[in-house]
Amino acid sequence: MTSPPFLSSRSALPLLPLLLCALLSACAAVGPTYHSPAAEQLAVPSQWQAALPHGGDTGQLLGWWARLQDASLNRLLQAAETNNPSLLKATANIASARASVSTARAAGQPVVTGSASATRSNTLGSAQTTTSGGLDASWEIDLFGSVRRSTESADALLQARQADWHDARVSLAAEVATDYVTYRACQLTLQTVQSSALSNQATARITQRSLQAGMTARADADLADASAASASASAIAQQAECDVTIKALVALTGLQEPALRQQLDAQPPQLPPPDSLAVQTLPVDMLSQRPDLVSAERALAAASAEIGVAEADRYPRLSLTGSLSRSRTAGVDTTPWSFGPSLSLPLLNGGAKRAAVDSAQAAYDLALATYQQSVRTAVQEVEQNLVQQDSAERRTADVRRSAEGYRSYANAVETNWRAGGDSLLNLEVARRNAIAAEQTLITVQRDQLLYGIALYKAVGGGWSVSVGEVK
Repeated sequence: MTSPPFLSSRSALPLLPLLLCALLSACAAVGPTYHSPAAEQLAVPSQWQAALPHGGDTGQLLGWWARLQDASLNRLLQAAETNNPSLLKATANIASARASVSTARAAGQPVVTGSASATRSNTLGSAQTTTSGGLDASWEIDLFGSVRRSTESADALLQARQADWHDARVSLAAEVATDYVTYRACQLTLQTVQSSALSNQATARITQRSLQAGMTARADADLADASAASASASAIAQQAECDVTIKALVALTGLQEPALRQQLDAQPPQLPPPDSLAVQTLPVDMLSQRPDLVSAERALAAASAEIGVAEADRYPRLSLTGSLSRSRTAGVDTTPWSFGPSLSLPLLNGGAKRAAVDSAQAAYDLALATYQQSVRTAVQEVEQNLVQQDSAERRTADVRRSAEGYRSYANAVETNWRAGGDSLLNLEVARRNAIAAEQTLITVQRDQLLYGIALYKAVGGGWSVSVGEVK
């Protein structure tokens, strides 16, 4: 951009071109015209590289929570959205951004102020009253688009804050669902551990009686007692883990803990039926579904507009000012008035205004790099979650068969042990293998759901936006 042109001091009508430009609105806003970065600039791949669950042919993102068919989860999600601090903060940010838009637009409007006064004075023994009233008006003509660019920036930031609100909703729902699934898996694991503890306690009692009868070695009795104590400790630790997850749900939903526990206990502890989250769009289409990416892109647009604001500040400023007043003193009325344009020229500022443009350009470059990194991270998250969910889905059948086999073997060993045909050591090994296999099954079923939840978040939760639409 060239340096601001100076007006000739010899010109008889130095303001005429500027006034004509203002009246005809012919002056273009300085600074770059913003265009959203193309997919090539963002290095977005043309298709998913990871396998899509179920071939990517099931379901809708918007109805994903309903497809889990879990009433408790639905109630928790509703409670979280009712009064959550993250959503309240996002709403407050929208209100602040909306006020900034109004402020930016007001800068391009005429300003009129009124005044009135009444004075009673006594001069040389003669008392008199003076009353006056007046209007002052000013209007800065937006010659080079400073106001227009400021409004563009404020509008873009408002849209970014609206996208942040949607992102907060998606993140909140995913977090609630994650903790809920984690809690249900914890309950199932607790049942398994508690069942094992009861079985170990029964074995310890049988072994102790057998020791007293002289039919069992002391080493076997010690092993049985140790196994019972270990299983009991594992059950206590597992219970604590479930209670910690409850605390997290209390913080997310705002429900009182007794009420929350009552809701959770209203249905038996079980994981929602696994259901893959379908992804049918390409990464380039995904950009319109992730509110955090929309927010980053709108922040980029705002940074672009700020370059124009800084550039316009290097050019002349034209203002129209006028005043009209009326005063009355000792029965004499006066009505002074004034009107005229004023022009300010940035002649010498030590390079501060040029530096302001450079700073705005650097802020834009930073916003662009941030947006590019956000897009790449989003694609990475989707690809990784697709791989993890596909892996968990394909492992489930094998893990279930393993758990059934180990449980059947443990039951057979216990039957033999009670009949005196097997050792206590073999029984304990069989039990540990069975418990580990059952816990692995619960974990892989839990992970299949958690990866689905993470995938739901990674593709934007089915949220869509129309730029400029106000929440």
